[in-house]
Amino acid sequence: MTSTFEPQRSRTDSWAETGVMFAATMMILLGVFQSLEGLTALIDENFYADVPAYAYDISVGAWAWIHLVLALLLMIAGFALYGGSRVAAGAAMALAGLSAISNFLFLPHYPVWSMIVIALCVFSMWAIVRSGIFAP
Repeated sequence: MTSTFEPQRSRTDSWAETGVMFAATMMILLGVFQSLEGLTALIDENFYADVPAYAYDISVGAWAWIHLVLALLLMIAGFALYGGSRVAAGAAMALAGLSAISNFLFLPHYPVWSMIVIALCVFSMWAIVRSGIFAP
């Protein structure tokens, strides 16, 4: 009878793998949320609050396209992150940061939803960093 030796995965490895899977799922979910924001702005430009004296005077139509482009990039990064590569993790971190910044600038138009998306961006960035994918 031949016994085969299967190395045990350490607890740290499973936590890291879980963190990357969670972050990838969150990135895809953030892409869906961003696309909903963008589609809402395209379908009904009067849905979002009009902010007359805002320093960043960007039209709602422009915000729609910003959100849609970010949505596409976030979803691509999320699917790429399932592979576990460092390049995908770096791209996901950068895109989550851009998404958080865009929603910060979008705060006066739709504050509660923007804060929720910012929190999810920060949480997904934390999951990527905590997973240890950048560790040697």
